[in-house]
Amino acid sequence: MTIASPTEFDGKHVAKRKRKRIQPLKALRAIRALIADKEDTSQVFRIIDALSGGANDRQFQRFVKTETGQRILAEKRNLITALSDRDYLSSLPAGTLGHTYYEFMAEENLTADGLVAASEVIPERDDRTEQERIFGYRLRDQHDLWHVTTGYGRDGLGELALLAFTYAQTRNRGIGFIVLVGSRITRKTLPDVNVWSVIREAYRNGKKAAWLPQTDWEAMLAKPLPEVRSLLKIAEPRAYREAEPIALAAEEAFKAMRSGEAQAIAA
Repeated sequence: MTIASPTEFDGKHVAKRKRKRIQPLKALRAIRALIADKEDTSQVFRIIDALSGGANDRQFQRFVKTETGQRILAEKRNLITALSDRDYLSSLPAGTLGHTYYEFMAEENLTADGLVAASEVIPERDDRTEQERIFGYRLRDQHDLWHVTTGYGRDGLGELALLAFTYAQTRNRGIGFIVLVGSRITRKTLPDVNVWSVIREAYRNGKKAAWLPQTDWEAMLAKPLPEVRSLLKIAEPRAYREAEPIALAAEEAFKAMRSGEAQAIAA
């Protein structure tokens, strides 16, 4: 296949576009709703949309300047297609990124398109091109791959750490806002954990790593996970590993409490 020339997807129209307006009140309403129900992923997208400003445009412009980005756009790839092929992923050798991702999703009872519905609370922008949509969807759909690749779990602390890593990669202020507010709350719920140490380390790891949005994830799936981490310069999350047992215990206690509340309501 012929790869698109740098001028075909140069993003110049993006640079000329009027900057997206920041909506702090919308973000505050969404963060309050997220605090009330941390499982309501749709609020995360509302916060990011309210505070992102020109972050998404800047990322797209960076993406189209890479050879991998141009190839992905030219092929009109949909990452979910690869991530939904469970037969292929499960057939990969143990220890590969793809097989580890398959196990992670099965254990967490997740699907590759799980974030799609939550993201649909944000109306599609009329001024986005097809290429921008391809990139935007791909960035959204990488989230659980980033969990596996970075080593951060889906417990509350792990999600915050991954968002700190993501903020370092994307400089999206909506993500940074969630990290700041979430970290303050988590300090109270996990008093025996140095939460800021975990968050600072995750941010530093994100800054030192390769720029993950441009990664050819389809090609990475068959590679051993340690090799993927080496190629992408992913550092070991030592501070998170130390805190993980406490964070997981707190997560289980929270789930038990929610289950008990649900049973009480049903009764």
